[in-house]
Amino acid sequence: MKKLKIEINYDFCQPEELSAEDNQLIERAKAATSNSYANYSHFHVGAALRLNDGDVVIGANQENAAFPSGLCAERSAIFAAQSQRPDQPISALAIAAYNDHGFLADPITPCGACRQVILEIEDRYKQNVRILLYGTKGVYVLNSVKDLLPFSFVDENMRK
Repeated sequence: MKKLKIEINYDFCQPEELSAEDNQLIERAKAATSNSYANYSHFHVGAALRLNDGDVVIGANQENAAFPSGLCAERSAIFAAQSQRPDQPISALAIAAYNDHGFLADPITPCGACRQVILEIEDRYKQNVRILLYGTKGVYVLNSVKDLLPFSFVDENMRK
């Protein structure tokens, strides 16, 4: 038996090290947290994605007393973009979250279901989605969701 190891690459930076375009996307994700309906968890998540043509679509988590009927911010933004602009690939996605103490110090990462949806967007358009994960201590920057989901499963896997 051979032991293998997976390593991922990501950047950790301060907002001032990012481009103005990336900072604007992060600010849109932070602002989107105010659209969150999180009466149960009090955990407010906002997402903002940039389409290839530069348009930005936002999303916010939506909870429901009948768990798990809610929807994460990432998927609400992606599904809104895909419903209205299916011709446009997603080039970048920013995510921010706050709780009763304010914005989180450490960046928040997408849940497993959201990672799969982002993966299928990358597969559908044959283009990576750059991911910006905001925390008050700094921002994680990933070049693809595959860095968060190294053993990925897409349609092509069923055809091999």
